[in-house]
Amino acid sequence: MKKIIALVGRPNVGKSTLFNRLTKSRDALVADMPGLTRDRHYGNAKIGKKSYIVVDTGGFEPLIDDGVMHQMALQAEQAIIEADAVVFLVDGKNGITPQDKVIANKLRLLNKPTYVAVNKVEGVDKVTAISDFYELGLSNLYPISSSHGEGIFRLFEDILANFDESAETTPEDLGVTFAVVGRPNVGKSTLVNAILGEDRVVVFDEAGTTRDSIFINFEKYEKKYTIIDTAGIRRKGRVTDKIEKFSILKAIQAIETANVVVLVLDAHLDIADQDATIVGYAIEAGKSIVVAINKWDNLNVEQREKIKYDMKRRLHFLDFAQFNYISALKKQGIPELFRSINECYDSAFIKMPTPKLTRILMEAVNRQPPAYKGNFRPKLRYAHQGGSNPPVIIVHGNSVEAVALAYTKYLERSFRKVFHLVGTPLRIEYRGSSNPYQK
Repeated sequence: MKKIIALVGRPNVGKSTLFNRLTKSRDALVADMPGLTRDRHYGNAKIGKKSYIVVDTGGFEPLIDDGVMHQMALQAEQAIIEADAVVFLVDGKNGITPQDKVIANKLRLLNKPTYVAVNKVEGVDKVTAISDFYELGLSNLYPISSSHGEGIFRLFEDILANFDESAETTPEDLGVTFAVVGRPNVGKSTLVNAILGEDRVVVFDEAGTTRDSIFINFEKYEKKYTIIDTAGIRRKGRVTDKIEKFSILKAIQAIETANVVVLVLDAHLDIADQDATIVGYAIEAGKSIVVAINKWDNLNVEQREKIKYDMKRRLHFLDFAQFNYISALKKQGIPELFRSINECYDSAFIKMPTPKLTRILMEAVNRQPPAYKGNFRPKLRYAHQGGSNPPVIIVHGNSVEAVALAYTKYLERSFRKVFHLVGTPLRIEYRGSSNPYQK
């Protein structure tokens, strides 16, 4: 699984600037104002050939015990607990502060691999800039500049070098791998137990009973599977009430590894922001999606029809996903759920011959040619497969930059229909060919 690296520190030390540089995005808000980032942001990053998940946290204010700043501190603490390594940012211009010392003590107690990034040291002597921060009692000090990009490669190269990648499980070892994700108390662990046919996962009626993802290998219907339970096995006494019980981070980490994502929803509850975050990340990662709507057994016909309508309306952007209505507690709908998982997996790894793809493309163009843009109409010539999980179709032609998004959706529907693609996103990319006679 991808490693998780959390960025922590007091407000306004440059965490969001570093996050944006690492993820090559502007997802984290950046301004010269303390406490601007209140919630955690998650992003994919890469150093060399090594990928990882980076988490930007709000300003860490451990000494404040109420209000927004307290909630931000709890978010940061949650990120630290779930991370594989922590980058502790401090301000090299302003020097060490009492708050930095408090955070350093907290990090020592949490016992995570910690790297101190002395930020904002552009244009100054690096040895002098970091010397004061040895007082924190933490080794691994690195002078960096988030805004200028100095020292960042060396810092993250050293962090990732300390992880043993040889121990990582390969997809071939896992068979069909699916992650069970969702909000607390919607029945994820009950579903895992129903799938496995035994009480392999601790279940009781309290949200967030467990926090670590676990991999469980098993065989069902003469096929190998690996289920990733994002709740994991934990004892009731180890649950900490003061921090957020639901781990989006572990769900994201599981999504990265899985072939299929099973999003568990409670039929009695509305769709929440947490569900949207998970779904959005799964789509971005190109993963096949099965929506399992749980606690379906005690609803009447009228309630079921209303919920089906509401789910399809609220999740209209998941028109490619498979929807299953189940009762994990009564083990109802499990065979149908596996049928959906298998169909999603097969669709994600389908092989699409070039002649067939090109024929479908030409038939679609003949039925409805792409619209003109100015004096030019895009001319689409042939298509071939460019990847799997998710399937990628490369369409070649002229003036392809003028192809409208609506037309791409039309082509997607055409390919989906012929190849019976279900549950998986489908990506269409265009490749233009130069015209030597066009000036």
